[in-house]
Amino acid sequence: MALFLAEPIAETLSEPITTFVLLLAIVLITPPLFERFRLPGLVGLIMAGVVFGGSGLGWLSADSDIMRLFSEIGKIYLMFVAGLEIDLALFQKTRDRSLGFGAMTFTIPMVGGIAIGLLFGFGWLAAVLMGSLLASHTLLAYPIVQRLGIVGNEAVTVTVGATIFTDIGSLLVLAICLGVNQGDFSPLKLGTLLGSLILYTIAVLIGLKKLSQLFFRRTGKDEGNQFLFVMLSVFLCALVAQLIGVENIIGAFLAGLAINSVIGDGPVKEKTEFLGSVLFIPMFFVAMGLLLDLGAFGDLLQSIQLPLIIVGVLLLAKGLAALGARLLYRYSWAETWTMWSLSIPQVAATLAAALVGYEAEIINSQVFNSIILLMLVTAVLGPLVTTRAGQQLVNDDAPLTETEVLDWLPPPTDMPESFTVVVPVYNPNTEQWLIELAAAIARYENGRVIPLAVALAQPQMDSPQLARAVAHSRQRLEAAEAISANLEATIAPRLRIEYNVAQAISHLSREENANLILLGMGARSRLGARLFSNIQDNILWSAHCPVVVARLLESPVNCKTILLPIETLSPAVLRTLRFAQVLASQNQAKITLLHVHSPRASELQRSRLAKQLDLLVKRLPPAEGEIDVRLLAGDNVVATIVKTAAQYDLVMLRLQRRRVGNGLTVGASTTPLVDQLKGSVILVGEPHPQRSDRPVRAALKVRS
Repeated sequence: MALFLAEPIAETLSEPITTFVLLLAIVLITPPLFERFRLPGLVGLIMAGVVFGGSGLGWLSADSDIMRLFSEIGKIYLMFVAGLEIDLALFQKTRDRSLGFGAMTFTIPMVGGIAIGLLFGFGWLAAVLMGSLLASHTLLAYPIVQRLGIVGNEAVTVTVGATIFTDIGSLLVLAICLGVNQGDFSPLKLGTLLGSLILYTIAVLIGLKKLSQLFFRRTGKDEGNQFLFVMLSVFLCALVAQLIGVENIIGAFLAGLAINSVIGDGPVKEKTEFLGSVLFIPMFFVAMGLLLDLGAFGDLLQSIQLPLIIVGVLLLAKGLAALGARLLYRYSWAETWTMWSLSIPQVAATLAAALVGYEAEIINSQVFNSIILLMLVTAVLGPLVTTRAGQQLVNDDAPLTETEVLDWLPPPTDMPESFTVVVPVYNPNTEQWLIELAAAIARYENGRVIPLAVALAQPQMDSPQLARAVAHSRQRLEAAEAISANLEATIAPRLRIEYNVAQAISHLSREENANLILLGMGARSRLGARLFSNIQDNILWSAHCPVVVARLLESPVNCKTILLPIETLSPAVLRTLRFAQVLASQNQAKITLLHVHSPRASELQRSRLAKQLDLLVKRLPPAEGEIDVRLLAGDNVVATIVKTAAQYDLVMLRLQRRRVGNGLTVGASTTPLVDQLKGSVILVGEPHPQRSDRPVRAALKVRS
């Protein structure tokens, strides 16, 4: 039997489908394992390529047709997403300074890379390409500055804008190097190449943008065809770029710049980024690992000077550029370190260009492996420094104005025309306490509560299923009215018939110009389960206003002690603290503001933390309710909060929502913290950060 199966098994293992299955398994399993050790998932993908490639088990080959296909698609997709993520509206706000910093952070590393190449005996062509590899950068740590709420800081905005200059500049140098490498390259051919590239760039940035706008306008909500149009545009632009004599990744990057303002942050962008982030881009990193030669790495360790000098020159050159921006634009040290840390990761454009140069035999395996090592170092170092520098920037940043902080929960004297709280009602077990919580907030603001019942639509309006759903919804609204009768709150029940519950809630909230959406979370989540259901997740993703998610185990009236742990000492925390203050003033409750710091913090650091917390409390408007400040030392923040929370009736957490390509991210500590808390929990969801609409701080504008 074993002999009978031996040949079919051998044939099966050599099939492309087997390679594809192995790649899917690597992409699924490897990144989470590395992220558990606080290492970037892409590092794990590259290491998996080494393990399963020719230097390891030999199960994958970089020369196989399927690996070449996925490597090429992933490379194009990587550069397309890099262009898609650049916010041109944000770039326009600080265009001059972005170009200034972009020129410095491109030119200085470029000169340094050329010097390294000449120092180690490489030719001018290889040296110039090495310089261009160091000149670009990838905004790998951008999600960190989003989480910290410092996207609107001018230094961050300038660094984001500089990415356009550095990526286009490095890709242009790559195109010239490839042209020269083909031989018989004259000034006339150089002029022809540059002229073709300029015309091609104009055609893509202007022509493709207008064509995309026309297509999206005519197709309306046909997301499938719109997605196919985007895919066709990307790979067609890449193909045309090759036809005019430049690398296809240049066309993909320009396509991303042209399309990003057309598709916005809608579902087409989600599908586009989702396909790349879960499939093609991870497989590209695996293919990069297949190209690594452990034997060459051994030689690299014996002649460690080249990789060490490349890493050192990159860090120094980017540091000099950030220092130049500090001197020219008078940025603080925290802003300078943030700019440096954001500009050192060498991932997207660097890896794609390095692969192209290696395949064209402009750079050798020693340089290519050195670039991989550079990527690994900067991919780990950049986000670490961004976290520390960004936190310092938050602490040093100018305080938000009172209007910014309290715009969605103002004092009653600054009340909008109609403060509205929308409360979806469906579960009889949670309805009463949610209505009580909504009524407490609305009563403080002299506003109203809109209990919303949603009946799932059916194709036939006379169907028995719809009739039962409508009857159940009316029962829930009648119960909400009965509950509200004793709460002295204005109530305006609504019944909607919709195919999608989350859309019904989001749409009605927008129609009524709601100031707050209040959702229930139900019973405690199981260990390892999702924090939110699909409905809650979709509302948090789509809602225009703050969303509060509550898991109440008793009436909010009985919550006399409220614990509010905060991770980032930012003025943005005031919005959550304000919500706690309003609830406490209605229930005569006491609030404890908790910050867990490192056990190794000095007395001076603890004193500064206490002072910052006191300043936050003083920014609040006068209201009933006592607020205490408490500092605790602990290496495990989640465990420390859970232990402290046992002494309180209610724990309130700040939930900063952030839309990403394939959904919503709410912070790494939120899910395990909520899962371990045994009492009542309220998550106060911040409004989504509007990157293109946020103004640059006026205090920073006057620095020039």
